[in-house]
Amino acid sequence: MAKFSKIPEATIRRLSSYLKCMADLETKSEKVASSAVIASICNVNAAQVRKDFAYFGEFGIRGMGYNVKDLKRHIKEILGINREWRIAVVGVGNMGSALLVYKDFLKQNYKIVAAFDLYPEQVIGRISERVGKPVEILNVDRLKEVVKARNIEIGIITTPPQEAQKVADQLIEANIKGILNFSPAPVRTSGDVKLRNLFFTSALDNLVYYLSN
Repeated sequence: MAKFSKIPEATIRRLSSYLKCMADLETKSEKVASSAVIASICNVNAAQVRKDFAYFGEFGIRGMGYNVKDLKRHIKEILGINREWRIAVVGVGNMGSALLVYKDFLKQNYKIVAAFDLYPEQVIGRISERVGKPVEILNVDRLKEVVKARNIEIGIITTPPQEAQKVADQLIEANIKGILNFSPAPVRTSGDVKLRNLFFTSALDNLVYYLSN
């Protein structure tokens, strides 16, 4: 649990990098890592690493560093990925198909348990030719029913922009807890549904700004 009521969003983003760092160090049989080592791997400074962790408690030992296994467990608890999260993907085009076969989801306790599309038969044939059948693909008309029946908590939208808000509304009606929107069009939610709109071109614009200045 956090020691402070408000944690900077940048800190939350870095926690994901720290977690990957701990996983990589663990595969190399490293037992302890200093803030300097973590900083070097994650491309930040050591003071920032210590400050980020200080929001949540005292995990390291002065002069020794952090126990890799313990810190990995703590970060997972902080991020809430110490349990399984059940996910639905809506829109199985190029991006949706890529998400369905992305194996690293399981490493972080993210499990895609259903996918939806307007034309599931066409999608099943296309995907099966390449990778088999990674997950059940259903008609989007069944979205509300299946989300409730399978206790799905997160919806990922990868539809064309004109369909995104309609899909978001359906997910909200199904009592989804969070939506990750990869569609080029922003969507709106209400109530307790958490939303992240992620636009590839916005990230690219940000990069190009720094390249240009």
